Amino acid sequence: MPSRLNPYITFDGDARQAMEFYEEVFGGTLALNTYGAFGDKAADNADKIMHAMLETDSGFTLMAGDVPPGMPHRPGTNIAVSVSGEDDGELRGYWEQLSGSGTVSVPLEKQMWGDVFGMCTDRFGITWMVNITSPENAS
Repeated sequence: MPSRLNPYITFDGDARQAMEFYEEVFGGTLALNTYGAFGDKAADNADKIMHAMLETDSGFTLMAGDVPPGMPHRPGTNIAVSVSGEDDGELRGYWEQLSGSGTVSVPLEKQMWGDVFGMCTDRFGITWMVNITSPENAS
């Protein structure tokens, strides 16, 4: 298996809902593993997600989990997820779904570097950057 670079997001108890939402947005295959499956099935966090991985047909990989007990949760302060490419329709579709129930900080529009770019925070507090490469910037 080749090396891969992908984001890993920590949630405060709603990793399952977030990852199921991202599966709706991007499609693909979602694997969910709970703390209970790898430890005490009676623990308070047994039904929470220890590790989730979404792999899509487009080659995207997104990993996540719920913060373990006793660790602080700091949503959105140290991560932004970038989705980029040349397929205008596909990327605008992702943008509409991610920003639809969230907050737009940079509208999806042509930027000074020539690409269409937008930034939003989804309903789970995750910041997303969508960049649609213009034909003259494509290599």
